[in-house]
Amino acid sequence: MNRALMHVIQLMVLCGALLVSGCDLRQRMYDQPKYEAHEATTFFDNGLTSRGPIEGTIARGQLRLDAHLFTGKVNGELATVLPPSIPFGKDLLERGHERFDIYCSPCHGRTGEGNGMIVQRGLKQPPSFHEARLREAAIGHYFEVMTNGFGAMYSYASRVPVEDRWAIAAYVRALQFSQRADFDKLPAQDQGQLP
Repeated sequence: MNRALMHVIQLMVLCGALLVSGCDLRQRMYDQPKYEAHEATTFFDNGLTSRGPIEGTIARGQLRLDAHLFTGKVNGELATVLPPSIPFGKDLLERGHERFDIYCSPCHGRTGEGNGMIVQRGLKQPPSFHEARLREAAIGHYFEVMTNGFGAMYSYASRVPVEDRWAIAAYVRALQFSQRADFDKLPAQDQGQLP
């Protein structure tokens, strides 16, 4: 037998030994002494192995004391204003504009008309934000739709953080206002620029 063949055989024997020992270790870990859920034990006073959570325990990320912020509702009704923890201003609208362009414009278009790129490619057209029924909808409606989805739109709760959903809702309101603003409500400098 040549030397190279001898080394290959030794390597194969070594690999086989490692695999067999690994399988044995896994089996021993599986068969180790342990209590199964809801099995009786003498270790705890109540005789159960399963321990209930400590009273008042909240799962990480699940503390949602502000219903207005996390559900878009106040006393069970859709919110008509932003939550107090979301300050309205230029920064909020800029953030909403940025997030809207990323998440919403592919379907709704950059102006909210419902003519985004996916519509141009043949998918179902969403309603325009400038329809009367959506102009009159509470701001909480937009937050709730982003959170839970509606019709063909799926939920964005796992993709867009809560604060960004409120920023997008505020920006949608700004888009709606931009198309239907009363001339009298415009600042004097803007009134002078319009014919």
